[in-house]
Amino acid sequence: MKIKLILVMSTLLTIFSAAAQTSKIADQWRTLDSERTVLLTLPHGKVVIELAPQFSPKHVEQFIKLTKAGHYDGNKFYRVIDGFVAQGGPEDGSRQDKLVPTLTMEGDFTTDENWQFTKIQEDDLFAEQTGFKDGFSLAHNPSEKKAWLTHCPGVIAMARSNDADSASSHFYIVNGQATRYLDRIMTIFGRVVYGMNHVQAITRTSVIEGDTPVAEKNYTSMTSMKMMSDVPKEQQILLAVKNTEHPAFSEMIEKRKRRENAFFYKKPPPVLDICQTPVKSRIVN
Repeated sequence: MKIKLILVMSTLLTIFSAAAQTSKIADQWRTLDSERTVLLTLPHGKVVIELAPQFSPKHVEQFIKLTKAGHYDGNKFYRVIDGFVAQGGPEDGSRQDKLVPTLTMEGDFTTDENWQFTKIQEDDLFAEQTGFKDGFSLAHNPSEKKAWLTHCPGVIAMARSNDADSASSHFYIVNGQATRYLDRIMTIFGRVVYGMNHVQAITRTSVIEGDTPVAEKNYTSMTSMKMMSDVPKEQQILLAVKNTEHPAFSEMIEKRKRRENAFFYKKPPPVLDICQTPVKSRIVN
């Protein structure tokens, strides 16, 4: 009887352990909220954008309102510079453009001693610290008690004029090198989590000196921009992204710093550029 009881307990422990491990693995992924996810349809493919209301609430609120109203449908990417940004929106000065209210800058936010994030690096070129929170790359200056989202490839931000509080509906997606010098002076409000290859394929409107200018009729248009929750179920692209708050993500970061793979017969310094630290995504439907 005693032996049978031990066997039963052992079996139960194995089952519970497996379940716990499964739960732990599941927690390594965070399923995106369709109410905070945008589906941008381009002539050549689809792009999914995760919005960040926790960091830029006013910009996200206005972007969602405009998206639901069909504000972006049919408009074009009119300023597309290789290795820089793809910027789009309504025609400057048009009635559609003028009707949109301007927004107050949301370039950074206040932190305190209890504020937590997954740290990547100390003494970044542009900040005292860098890291991730909720999947978004950010920088942090504890000395100022300020943090902000960083201009890594794939982030989406509002364009503006020289006036800091002049952003309205024109937006850009970073399509090349990290433009970190724009941090804190522009409002980042989301990031591409699917279809970055389609962003890269948006027609460049800027050409090298001496080349034939790109005709406006050839600019890439936005076929449609919709909240994922408003897209018919069969057409939705539901995604999960790596949970940057999970211990497994921190473990991955440390391994990436050490470069233990035999390929690295000469070890680079154990540093990580925040903009070259991937947050993987996967389709869940």
